[in-house]
Amino acid sequence: MNYELRIMNYNCGKIAIIGGGSWATAIAKIVVSHAHHIGWYMRRDDRIEDFKRLGHNPAYLTSVRFNTDEIFFSSDINTITGAYDTLVFVTPSPYFKSHLRKLKTRLRDKFIITAIKGIVPDENLVCSEYFHQVFDVPYENLAVIGGPSHAEEVAMDRLSYLTIGCADIQKAESFAEFIASDVIKTKTSSDVIGIEYSSVLKNVYAIASGICSGLKYGDNFQAVLIANAVQEMSRFLTAVHPIERSAYDSVYLGDLLVTSYSNFSRNRTFGTMIGKGYSVKSAQIEMEMIAEGYFGTKCMKEINRHMHVNMPILDAVYNILYEHISPQIEIKLLTDSFR
Repeated sequence: MNYELRIMNYNCGKIAIIGGGSWATAIAKIVVSHAHHIGWYMRRDDRIEDFKRLGHNPAYLTSVRFNTDEIFFSSDINTITGAYDTLVFVTPSPYFKSHLRKLKTRLRDKFIITAIKGIVPDENLVCSEYFHQVFDVPYENLAVIGGPSHAEEVAMDRLSYLTIGCADIQKAESFAEFIASDVIKTKTSSDVIGIEYSSVLKNVYAIASGICSGLKYGDNFQAVLIANAVQEMSRFLTAVHPIERSAYDSVYLGDLLVTSYSNFSRNRTFGTMIGKGYSVKSAQIEMEMIAEGYFGTKCMKEINRHMHVNMPILDAVYNILYEHISPQIEIKLLTDSFR
């Protein structure tokens, strides 16, 4: 059986998923439905054994069934990265470096696709920059998956729109064509850095939206908050990577809207708990899932210390989460700055 993907002029080869969470599971479902074979790295052997026995991920999106004969599982990241050509990284950003520490495979010649909506902690780099600087992967071999795409909805085959970003548009088009279907619409972009930063910022703004919801601010104010958030995002993207882009494209604004408003949004849920009076620690314990925006807020604040972009919403969320300033006081100050 030919497991390789050949579309247009670029050959993505054999595809592997790195990560075992809900978004990794949703992407695995998309890829295996077309390729009928994937490699899949998961850190824990017990999860892999349960997955094989049950026919679904035992911990995330448990309703999504897989034919495990079409999956080569391994808890050894080098086994997977060595045997596959296109590697889709979908680990939570706080654990990203710990997975890569074990890596001995040369990544330079692989096609690396990051679906990680976060920044590499301690490095304050988006994932593509980290792969480029630390693993010497050329920009034309680095891609990103973005767009409004809750894993739960993708898994339920609800219509979703994904953007594949890569400096080499032919590679982006190849992967975009491959995963496209009646329920997955795709487009391409060359704005890898912009998509990655917007994916981080929208989580921060979703926490802000949740905090305001927890404080009983209404829909009228939420609309003003998000209108200001997209302007703030646009200012930052222009400062960090000044190319021609529209912040109103679905990969930027669309992702911001769904993350800020949807009940599936962990970051909004986390923010709502903070607004209701939970401490950061107690909210994290109760959620049992990673709210990427908590880590993203600190990273973005540190990056912006050098960029000096006017980002009052980021500053407010940072002050609440890390300086322990009262959400009531901080959001009241924020409301006074909006028009």
